[in-house]
Amino acid sequence: MSLILTQLQNQIGTITFNYRAYRNILSKAMVDEILEAIEALRKSKARVIIFRAEPGAAVWSAGHDVRELPLPGRDPLAYHDPLVTILRTVQELPLPVIAMIEGGVWGGACDLALSCDILIGAPNCSFCMTPAKIGVPYNVTGILHFINIMGVNRAKEMFFTAQPLTAEQARTAGILNHLVEADRLEEFTYTLAEQITCNSPLSIAVIKEQIRLLASAHPMSPHTFERVQGLRRRVYDSRDYAEGINAFKEKRPPNFTGE
Repeated sequence: MSLILTQLQNQIGTITFNYRAYRNILSKAMVDEILEAIEALRKSKARVIIFRAEPGAAVWSAGHDVRELPLPGRDPLAYHDPLVTILRTVQELPLPVIAMIEGGVWGGACDLALSCDILIGAPNCSFCMTPAKIGVPYNVTGILHFINIMGVNRAKEMFFTAQPLTAEQARTAGILNHLVEADRLEEFTYTLAEQITCNSPLSIAVIKEQIRLLASAHPMSPHTFERVQGLRRRVYDSRDYAEGINAFKEKRPPNFTGE
């Protein structure tokens, strides 16, 4: 069974997450299918791509597949990790990506949603950033991404508490462009996508890339980068990291000791 469904109509490509049994978790298999679908839609001259879950899904995506995280001693979010790869692909894609969101958005799926260019949510959507719940050190580009969108203090609270933001809180924080009633969500999203298809795709591609480059234009010295990587390694080499993964797999609360 395919983990996604793909459709192209009126130059609007739709990728529907179809992995409900595992809450649309971003496993390597699912990410590979999404990447293939994106490339096929580009070749078919899509001008906009919409990410969505199946109608009525309680979870848009549960984020990174914890079962695929590496053992202690290896960076869980290295450059070629499937989650990091799809984030980079969406951010660098030269056409707009819209996230049409119903239900919960957890962990790395929050970063995927924020990597989209426009987010449109129903009142039942929520966003929860969960790496601290399982002892994962999030990566530099991901944290900067959240800071750029919601500011330093909101990003701190979201990461530190690992508690969900409601749809209204997400709109106030600048995560959602639009908060729309569930029965109007699809119509609203596709109407907006159609408005985009009427405009110059080359102009949009260049503007998107300019915004991406400007948003990431934060200089960092080699010393600072090495210090950040050293800090992250303290976490993924730790007992807490192993405990977080084991607790998740065993479906029990973790017992973190700070070691």
